[in-house]
Amino acid sequence: MPLHDFFHAALARTRLLRTLLVLLMGLFIAMALSACSKETVSFRNTDITGANFGHDFSLLDPDGATRSLADFRGKVVMMFFGFTQCPDICPTALSRAAQVRQLLGDDADKLQVIFVSVDPERDLPGVLKAYTAAFDPDFLGLYTSLEETRKVADEFRVFYRKVPTGGSYSMDHTATSYVFDPAGRLRLAVSYQSPAEAVAADVQTLIQTASSRP
Repeated sequence: MPLHDFFHAALARTRLLRTLLVLLMGLFIAMALSACSKETVSFRNTDITGANFGHDFSLLDPDGATRSLADFRGKVVMMFFGFTQCPDICPTALSRAAQVRQLLGDDADKLQVIFVSVDPERDLPGVLKAYTAAFDPDFLGLYTSLEETRKVADEFRVFYRKVPTGGSYSMDHTATSYVFDPAGRLRLAVSYQSPAEAVAADVQTLIQTASSRP
């Protein structure tokens, strides 16, 4: 092979190797970014990310303003359905929520707790406001009409019914709390038995995950 042909061939091979190296580096970076984007987050409560229910709500606060998930964008939202005359489950759930806020420390204001009444006949605005404030002044009670209450409960797969008790009634209802991330996506189902420490850890994870995104 003539000398100049040898050098041309060597130069061509060098250029080819450089091109392949650039392509391989690009592929490696793309794979690394893809792995990061698919990184899973571990929770201590039930992960229901991607659930096809609980997308949003339209309810009234005690001052008569219409509220929806969009009003709380940027905060983690913990949502619980109950009634103010509940003897045990509701006070326990709200007491736990108050403890969660305490455990969050400086991040307490990044969690909004919402209590949705399944008994709007008795849970009048003033009653609802006083009830939630007894657990934490920042808790928010929401309500709507009987018909709309049923629709919202169905959207969140919450069961409830009246149970006659002599001349009055009580309510049976789902004891699960739902947690939304700061982007308004339903992420967790929290059981009645879950300890405050586990709930606070998951809320903190959602707060940190949201703050780490560009």
